[in-house]
Amino acid sequence: MNVLLIGSGGREHALAWKIAQSSLLDELYVSPGNPGMQRHGRRVELDLGDQRALRTFLLEKRIRIVVVGPEGPLVDGLHDRIADDPQLAGKVTVIGPRRQGAQLEGSKEFAKEFMFRHNIPTAAFRAFTKDQLKEAVDHVGRMAPPFVIKADGLAGGKGVVITSDRKEAAAVLKDMLSAGRFGEAGERVVIEQFLEGIEVSAFLITDGESFKMLPAAKDYKRIGEGDTGPNTGGMGAISPVPFADKDFMQKVHDRVAAPTIRGLREEGIPYQGFLFMGLMNVGGEPYVIEYNVRLGDPETEAILPRLRSDLLDLFEGIATGTLSERHVDVDDRTAATVVLASEGYPEKVRKGLPIAGADMVSEAYVFHAGTTMKGDELITDGGRVMVLTAFGKDLEQAMANVYRSVPLVAFDGKYFRRDIGRDLVRAPQKA
Repeated sequence: MNVLLIGSGGREHALAWKIAQSSLLDELYVSPGNPGMQRHGRRVELDLGDQRALRTFLLEKRIRIVVVGPEGPLVDGLHDRIADDPQLAGKVTVIGPRRQGAQLEGSKEFAKEFMFRHNIPTAAFRAFTKDQLKEAVDHVGRMAPPFVIKADGLAGGKGVVITSDRKEAAAVLKDMLSAGRFGEAGERVVIEQFLEGIEVSAFLITDGESFKMLPAAKDYKRIGEGDTGPNTGGMGAISPVPFADKDFMQKVHDRVAAPTIRGLREEGIPYQGFLFMGLMNVGGEPYVIEYNVRLGDPETEAILPRLRSDLLDLFEGIATGTLSERHVDVDDRTAATVVLASEGYPEKVRKGLPIAGADMVSEAYVFHAGTTMKGDELITDGGRVMVLTAFGKDLEQAMANVYRSVPLVAFDGKYFRRDIGRDLVRAPQKA
């Protein structure tokens, strides 16, 4: 079959790498893609907002599966535009939900209300609009710290602030609701109860009726070692997660995954594709922090190498409504993932810096995240530049393997966290 993959980051490179391994694949197209993805498919430039051009491409290239990597096009209704096009209906399957289902990520308030309707464990919350700044500040004044403040809409993984300082919380609320820190995404905020525990990312794939759990991972959001500094899109990941053992993941399946898919079905919200469940392990009990309607980044670069199953076979299960008959096989080894970022990330970074040494890495997978070509030269083109993933028989070995490869990739101002996974080596097995 022919496949179109939408996106250009490390997550999409990992998806392209995995899809290209499938015996079911005839041709893979990626848009816009990145230089690393050229090894796995053909890069094409598509304007997703131009329905006529998109339709023409899908028909001419006989695309059967469209895989949407990032959340933006899903929240914007790309699935709807393809599925509702009379010339494409029934011919093209989109991996990713329609606009209504994408609101699980597109609106924190929508997601929280959904969880409460279906008794899915999550923190208590209240939502406030840009016209309710005083009410929001008063609410924080009555709460016990720490305070969890989230932009309601899409903010690139950076729209969450946790603070124990009431003055800082009030300033953050003003920054979001009045000063437009996150644009439209911050015109509404959600203030949540703080949950004490350890975070873990759980994933599933669904055809809307049945679902299959995928490997779990732990990602590291903050820029600084020891989880300090501002949030980023993610600086590294580990899979599997020591404290997310069989018993814990059974609770995730029974108390979070199953009621989520059942709830979507009961509410008549069609959903097919990936679902990311950002969880907090609170004393061995899973609580949902957030939903994402796609795979996480950089968790994807940790979990897809562990997935032994044919990814296109799972997509075929979605296309035919037979996902329940498919099998998910997972490598027992540990994968450790480290992000190589540009100096200054997650704020302003320099672009256009030459990258050397990526082709010298042999003990780790190299996924391009923010790269481009200038003539024949590979250069930086974003905050997160490259992602390295290595296997090991255990966590310590996986960490040693990936960090041995990090020095081989060179660009001016390269920054990476040196402690990815270190907390899990020291931490007890249970939260």
